[in-house]
Amino acid sequence: MSLTPRQADTLAVRPTALRPLSVAIRLLSIGALFAGLPANAQDAVTTADEQAATLEAVTVTGEAVTDVTEGTGSYTTGAARTATPLSMSLRETPQSVSVITQQRMEDQDLQTILDLVNNTVGVSVNRYETDRAQFNARGFDINSLMIDGVPTIWEQPWSSGEIFSSLAMYDRVEVVRGANGLMAGAGEPSASLNLVRKRANSRELTGSVEVSGGSWDTYGTLGDLSFALNEAGTVRARLVGEFNEGDSWIDSKAKQRETFYGTLDVDLTPDTTLWFGLSRQDNESDSPIWGGLPIWYADGSRTNWSRSKTTSADWSKWDSTYETYFVNLDHRFANAWELSLSYNRGERNSDSYLLYLSGNPGRDGSSAMSSFPGSYKTRTVQDDYSVRLGGPVMLFEREHEVAFGYVHSQQDFDADTRLAQTGFGGVANFDAYNGDFPAPVWGALTEYGYGEVTQKGLYGMTRLNVTDALKVIIGARDSNYEKTSDDIYSRTPSYIDVKHELTPYGGIVYDLTDKLSAYASYTEIFLPQSERDINGQQLDPIVGESYETGLKAEFFEGRLNASAAIFKIKQDGLGQSTGVVIPGTLGEFAYEASEGATSKGFELEVSGEVTEGWSVAAGYTQFKVRDAEGDDVNTRYPTKLLRAFTTYRLPGAFNKLTIGGGVNWQDSIYTYASNPAGNLEKIEQEAYALVNLMARYEVTENLTAQLNVDNLTDKEYFDMFEAYGALTYGAPRSVTASAKYRF
Repeated sequence: MSLTPRQADTLAVRPTALRPLSVAIRLLSIGALFAGLPANAQDAVTTADEQAATLEAVTVTGEAVTDVTEGTGSYTTGAARTATPLSMSLRETPQSVSVITQQRMEDQDLQTILDLVNNTVGVSVNRYETDRAQFNARGFDINSLMIDGVPTIWEQPWSSGEIFSSLAMYDRVEVVRGANGLMAGAGEPSASLNLVRKRANSRELTGSVEVSGGSWDTYGTLGDLSFALNEAGTVRARLVGEFNEGDSWIDSKAKQRETFYGTLDVDLTPDTTLWFGLSRQDNESDSPIWGGLPIWYADGSRTNWSRSKTTSADWSKWDSTYETYFVNLDHRFANAWELSLSYNRGERNSDSYLLYLSGNPGRDGSSAMSSFPGSYKTRTVQDDYSVRLGGPVMLFEREHEVAFGYVHSQQDFDADTRLAQTGFGGVANFDAYNGDFPAPVWGALTEYGYGEVTQKGLYGMTRLNVTDALKVIIGARDSNYEKTSDDIYSRTPSYIDVKHELTPYGGIVYDLTDKLSAYASYTEIFLPQSERDINGQQLDPIVGESYETGLKAEFFEGRLNASAAIFKIKQDGLGQSTGVVIPGTLGEFAYEASEGATSKGFELEVSGEVTEGWSVAAGYTQFKVRDAEGDDVNTRYPTKLLRAFTTYRLPGAFNKLTIGGGVNWQDSIYTYASNPAGNLEKIEQEAYALVNLMARYEVTENLTAQLNVDNLTDKEYFDMFEAYGALTYGAPRSVTASAKYRF
């Protein structure tokens, strides 16, 4: 089992008490840098025409501004651009789309991408251990997170803190379910999660400061500041700083998260905006569990651990950093066409010192567990370039829309390891184990694995207004994919080369009334594979095909959206071993293309404002996923999901109080693993529901106090890692109190 770490040498070792101070210093220093721009530099970014400085308002171009959810108080948004390069409302998009808005994040106290996925319609999480998890949707894995439409590929065995990515720097998260190869490139036909950054939109000094505290001695601070740097407001800055630390319900487990984000918007002209920035997140995880808790005792009986039980050690850690740098240029032409250029660079580093305990312990120390210390250091660098051009065209006396784009992505991955010289003595009595394991003596760093992935995609799309009621959306992407990697198990280099893979997109939207539309869509995505056939030729990529049809409605001028969908996803071209050795190789088996898994189901969703002061976000998903023989697959993922949350602001004399609550329910999940007798035995987590509550009170016009309770009934539940017969418990009941001041 391979795991990756966080890069410790990129994390400055500082006393815990200095963490908040370091965030403040960064905020002040960068703020001073922005404010220190010379006057002539500030004037240079305004238009040369003096009239630009006397306009009553300067229009900020770019869809990221017009679709902003911050400050709206809404649980929905006007448009999204994750499914296609065209900015379309949820009703106009012929796929299932959910938008988790800024207000929803605040109401539910969603701090990380893991929190968000656990509360989003149609997606779920299977946690391997404390610091790794697999996101999934409609029966398939999600291994890509998009930031402002740019996919960032990640693999959980080499985790670099992706599941703990902070939401502090994002305005909203758009989730498109089903195949999304047109925009995401290679991947699974599951879903795309697009994190949309906050922008420097404000020409006035605005912002907020928040403090929080909760269960297990968790504390947090969050500051968000926006301001203009010149009198005309054409140069605007935004700074976000966040710090969180605390213990856990698991013995010895602790965490710290520090986030900084800075961005600058510059209106070069009324129609041209340059915006750029950077971010950095540090995650420090002390005593993380690696491998989960054993399910059986050595005698074959089931264990029943406390949720606080750990297999980790006091010296164990898994730290990571994630830095991004980005620059974008948006221009709107006089004919309403738009040009967008972007460059993004992401650098992930991790460094880990871990302890894996394996085997089945004997009761009361009657037999020991084996130990394996592991230390890994990884680095992933991704550079992305993109260009998009789109706008209206006239054809047959009707206006239509077209968009073209090109995306180039280059990712380099490198992993090193430190071999333990000691630490293989095992744990004699695991029942009494509390993390007191001697720290190993580590060897020097040695190379462990590497990988290079290059993706290039050229896409085009059009939305044809056939009639006032009928819209036809057609698009395609031509992709080139190249991957070189070193297999960490066999130490055999692997090479994948895919040329001109065509990914089509088709959709129809028909307005039944001015509030109700019917839609249907066909989308694809491809997944390259390295397996070879009997002639030694690489197999063609696996193709994931999504079929979806349904109804979408919007009410109250778009403040409430509802949808009902029926979907089918199938995979074609999945490589399966023939059992025959490829001639001329050293025992390499030949593979042949076959039918993969098929998922069929339906989904219902509603989001937005039902009445004034009453917001709701709820959805139900149900599906079956089976392989070509008709057997259930990926049974560790729930096939029935309910996600519901609502808030209500009381009327009249009590209108300073907002109350809310919700439930996350899923059906049973199971897998089979080898018990101590060597026989496959079923491991099952029965269906369960988690109840969450919130209340917020406006102390003054600027100050609010909020209370969140998660897992109100203290439900005990677990996720499973079938490969090792291990489980990981979910969080018990927790309470968080916070106060927020806006200015």
